[in-house]
Amino acid sequence: MHKPLKVIPITPIPAGVEDAYEAVSLYERHKKIYPRWVGGLFTRWRIAMVIVTQLFFYGVPWLQVHGQQALLFDVAAQRFYVFGLIFLPQDFIYLTALLLLSAFGLFAWTTVAGRLWCGFSCPQTVYTEIFLWFEHWVEGDRMARMKLDRAPLTLRKVRIKATKHALWLGFSLWTGFTFVGYFTPMHALWQQVLSYTLGGYTLFWVLFYAAATYGNAGWLREQVCKYMCPYARFQSAMFDADTLIVSYDRERGEPRGRRGKAVDPAAEGLGACIDCTLCVQVCPAGIDIRDGLQYECIGCAVCIDACDSIMDKMHYPRGLIRFTTQNALQQVYPESAFKRRLLRPRVMLYATILGMVAIATAFALWQHQPLKVNIAHERRALVRETDDGLLENSYRLQIENADHTDHRYRVQAHGLPGLKLLVDGGPTVAVKSTTAESVVVRVQVDPSAAGPGSHPLRIVVSAQDAPRIRVLEKATFIGR
Repeated sequence: MHKPLKVIPITPIPAGVEDAYEAVSLYERHKKIYPRWVGGLFTRWRIAMVIVTQLFFYGVPWLQVHGQQALLFDVAAQRFYVFGLIFLPQDFIYLTALLLLSAFGLFAWTTVAGRLWCGFSCPQTVYTEIFLWFEHWVEGDRMARMKLDRAPLTLRKVRIKATKHALWLGFSLWTGFTFVGYFTPMHALWQQVLSYTLGGYTLFWVLFYAAATYGNAGWLREQVCKYMCPYARFQSAMFDADTLIVSYDRERGEPRGRRGKAVDPAAEGLGACIDCTLCVQVCPAGIDIRDGLQYECIGCAVCIDACDSIMDKMHYPRGLIRFTTQNALQQVYPESAFKRRLLRPRVMLYATILGMVAIATAFALWQHQPLKVNIAHERRALVRETDDGLLENSYRLQIENADHTDHRYRVQAHGLPGLKLLVDGGPTVAVKSTTAESVVVRVQVDPSAAGPGSHPLRIVVSAQDAPRIRVLEKATFIGR
């Protein structure tokens, strides 16, 4: 039998005390961040990284190497052009090597210097910085932007906002166009734009990436780093007490308090921090670095520039906020001794794996052959006897030329005594650049040299005009 349901009475809220109850939201309300502009060493480094990365991104698709786009992932044609090298789908192992190099490089760098990748090179950070430049140029600095957002809707406000968003959209569209140019030949893509024939999936991906750039860098900004990027969540697994991080020297800075330049902080019992909150105002993530290490911190170091500028004005030594380690802050070892901790076991492990993968990849690229050969045994008749009494096996060879020039290839066979090789169409096979040709070859052997069963055979394909281009493939000869 089923047990009877227990009825729980609902106690009504007494009259007159409804105001004592407050609705609690499970989600933090988003507050727009208005980063303040500040100059300094790390700001100049960030500007330099933005320029370098964007020159590469926007410039490389227009470069030509051997008459081909320098960097092109032509998925439709199954050809991948990488600075003079041509890779085919069979070369997928190189993509694996690239992913391993990127992963272990990121692990090693994070263990040594924290989230410098996020602060200086991450596309989300770079594009957010560019969009902030547009915003600063159109709307003004921090206080001007805050004042504009609080102001009522006027024709001036509409004009300023429309100008900013027009610049954002134009930049986003050019970014989406450039991104698609890595998968569709850039010059052909540009001709489609000029002739107004851009459409289909190409137009879709241009608009999709443009919308992603506009939304992520213009609207979401730090929320991508906080809630969408997994790196912020698992970075703590790679941090240790000897990792360089942006840190506030609490022992030197506390107790904080405002004071004039002429005031002696020691006499007033104050630390070096004057509580100007400039480090908070310049932070693109909107955090207070004085609260300690936080996962939202992207290591951009702009708070260091801000704090150093204040220390200079107050005639205090720089470094209240600086790149240092937790052990150095806790005086486990002197500040200058952290360099010795760079070669600790975890870093050495990552560096060793990274070096091994890099050496193996470099060697594989050095041995890379711009030639692919596939051999398939003819299934209609595995073995037949010719009019001369010889045993014959037929094979179909697909020769793929992954080079920038046309080649004529010679086919040879080894493995059985006295064998004869016949190539349909002549002794050599002509294959144009980045194309493939299929040819039938026949191997004839005296019955005394090929008894019942299978016998190993080696098929060698080599370019006549480039002896280094040579591929050896294994096959079997069926005797009887």
